[in-house]
Amino acid sequence: MTPPAQRPEPPYRRIVAAIRARITAGELRAGEPLPSIRRIARDWDVAIATATKAVAVLRDTGLVETRVGAGTVVSAHATRPRRGKPTAAPPLDHVVRTAIAIADAEGLDALSMRRLAAELDVGPMSLYRHVANKDDLVARMVDAVFTDREPPDPGPDGWRAKLELIARLQWEVVQQHLWLPRVISFTRPPLVPGAMAHTEWTLRALDGLDLPAATKVREAITLPALVMTSATTLAAEVEAGHDRGETFDLWWEARRSRTAELLDSDAFPLLAAVPQEVVADLDGLFEYALARHLDGFAALLEGRSADF
Repeated sequence: MTPPAQRPEPPYRRIVAAIRARITAGELRAGEPLPSIRRIARDWDVAIATATKAVAVLRDTGLVETRVGAGTVVSAHATRPRRGKPTAAPPLDHVVRTAIAIADAEGLDALSMRRLAAELDVGPMSLYRHVANKDDLVARMVDAVFTDREPPDPGPDGWRAKLELIARLQWEVVQQHLWLPRVISFTRPPLVPGAMAHTEWTLRALDGLDLPAATKVREAITLPALVMTSATTLAAEVEAGHDRGETFDLWWEARRSRTAELLDSDAFPLLAAVPQEVVADLDGLFEYALARHLDGFAALLEGRSADF
């Protein structure tokens, strides 16, 4: 009986093995840049998606990391001598804070239990004494970053001043932790005290208003949704700059001829007059969105709009 043919190893695994061997042999040293995804795709004659998956696996295993201003480089953990791993996990707070630091610097995709264990220099299984899985870890991260920025009690006078304060406070939080918009859901919210305290504070700010309870709850959801929507654009902008080295100015410069072709055609005279710096000012766009939203809420309170 002829044995079944052995399935060939997936191309991305061969790429991972080859790059791991180069790192182990010292051909690629800690801090040195990894070949770009396009270079890997070309050298290995594979699709961009395959090269991207290979780099993701290298990142997940802790062999490479993303550094601001440097792109994807060989991790220091990949080449340094390993100490014997202690069996005891570090304190939970240290685990969570280290996970936050990785996600802040490299993005949520770079965070894995193996990557975290490498950073803490412990065995991956020891982390499961504190957290059930990555989802549990991320929930604790959310709790920690919101707990760190508790709104003042009682806060300023007036509903509008209070809502401005909580929205700007959350805008500051997401600017420091750009992975947050990916893990915040308003239909399945993270049931953690830190985030719930922000919602409770917002509801207290609305408590004295003559509005139905459902309206107050919707406002308490809509306001952070506005923050997270703005933060999604910010996160995408930062990610483009880090992963592809494509800043906003470089993005526009690469499209200058096409932009000029469209805007000089007299088909879009109003768009042609828009200053580029206005589009790039995400803080300004956030403040505008917040102000117009609260203007609408004020109109609701004054009974000037029947559409609410």
